Amino acid sequence: MSQGTIVKVSGPLVIAEGMRDANMFDVVRVSDQKLIGEIIEMHGDRASVQVYEETAGLGPGEPVVSTGVPLSVELAPGLISNIFDGIQRPLEEIMKAVGTNITRGIDISPLDKSKKWLFEPVVKKGAKVKAGDIDVCMLQKWPVRKGRPYKQKLSPDAPLVTGQRVIDTLFPLAKGGVAAVPGPFGSGKTVVQHQLAKWADAEIIVYIGCGERGNEMTDVLLEFPELKDPRTGESLMNRTVLIANTSDMPVAAREASIYTGITIAEYFRDMGYSVALMADSTSRWAEALREMSGRLEEMPGEEGYPAYLGSRLAQFYERAGKVISLGTEGRVGTLTAIGAVSPPGGDISEPVTQATLRIVKVFWGLDASLAYRRHFPAINWLQSYSLYQDRLDKWMNENVSREWSSIRISVMRILQEESELEEIVRLVGVDALSIADRLTLEVAKTIREDYLHQNAYHEVDTYSSLHKQYRLLKLIMLFHSKGKKAIDEGATIKQLFNIHVRERIGRAKYIPENEVDTVYDEIETELNNQIDDLISKEAE
Repeated sequence: MSQGTIVKVSGPLVIAEGMRDANMFDVVRVSDQKLIGEIIEMHGDRASVQVYEETAGLGPGEPVVSTGVPLSVELAPGLISNIFDGIQRPLEEIMKAVGTNITRGIDISPLDKSKKWLFEPVVKKGAKVKAGDIDVCMLQKWPVRKGRPYKQKLSPDAPLVTGQRVIDTLFPLAKGGVAAVPGPFGSGKTVVQHQLAKWADAEIIVYIGCGERGNEMTDVLLEFPELKDPRTGESLMNRTVLIANTSDMPVAAREASIYTGITIAEYFRDMGYSVALMADSTSRWAEALREMSGRLEEMPGEEGYPAYLGSRLAQFYERAGKVISLGTEGRVGTLTAIGAVSPPGGDISEPVTQATLRIVKVFWGLDASLAYRRHFPAINWLQSYSLYQDRLDKWMNENVSREWSSIRISVMRILQEESELEEIVRLVGVDALSIADRLTLEVAKTIREDYLHQNAYHEVDTYSSLHKQYRLLKLIMLFHSKGKKAIDEGATIKQLFNIHVRERIGRAKYIPENEVDTVYDEIETELNNQIDDLISKEAE
């Protein structure tokens, strides 16, 4: 154990000398208040310490003591449904001990060691076990900056079903994949993250509020216990771990919260679970890196961010994946990482967004203009992309419908054509378009308003199964194909647009899951009959 003294305090950065025996990334206790910090730079016997608590009132001469171990988290039963701060202090236990304000230097065990858990051995006495086997250790301490080991990394090949139509249909994310959700203030990043945390097809959710506003974390803390998991019928908190690091907490703790969250997620991945991690937002973590880099007087990179910004982001996202765990049985687990990015003014050319896009394989670009039109989720279908598309199309064709990929391609083509036709409409007006082009615009409008638009607060529309998505999209595309035929047979565009069944198609997304096949079959029959009647009248 090494002990030194403070020589300089600059916000969350403390410089201590006499720390020759300490190591990089050692956890230290600063001053007599025992504030928790981490060594992030060493020069001879001088250590630069990133302090994860408020440093007001600290001064030269106060002690800094190294614990000799890196920043680690406790991994054991009791993590699920718990709420921690960025350095894994249990917030509910802190509130019981000291009230609503976290006292500086408070030291409470992350997990309740007095709680008893049912233990059922899975091996017999005398059996040989090795690292990764289930019974080796009940409580582990793991350094957060070091990824947990595994036997083999596999290629993600199945979708993380989210129940959000624009995501699952157009820009799917694979289990074990990585995605970014960039968007300006007010475009719905947090709502998208909340929807994914609520409905994503994952057995464990780790939600990191990294520098979030307090009211947004409050929404999570109030909503999640009340919501029911659609698969189990129990509270969503029974499969969730929350890391709460709000914007009024010390800036340095943002980095710790990111690493704490992904280490906990890896722990559950190693058990063979499907884990989804939400980080909201990585931009605030990057801002913390920029502040610490500036205080360390490092050479700045683009826009003042440190030159190592890209490598830090890559180290975080690369810990996602589909893996075979260590151990005799080799459990297969997945860790999917979804990071929200908050570019100032929505400018995705800024360094954090660009560094993130070079790493992730799914880009859900949020659009302020869509948000202003009250179109949510405000994911821009012309800018977003998924590099998992081809392999997931194969899965969808095999598990949902053989028509899935062909329908999806047709939908994307119509939305692209709409964008090109809108340029013409702005110049010469809609009357200059051909009847076929006007039909394309109308079908694109139906796709946007009746399919891609989804109400997160509607009890039915908040979640759509893949089967419901396929049936709804098939209805819309049936109107497109039958409409073309009707126009070819001489029907007018006004007659086609005024058929009564269109109103039922517009309301079809509000049909409960257990009624989808019955009601959608009725709508499909009605659509065929009404357009056939239109064609027969024109033939007369």
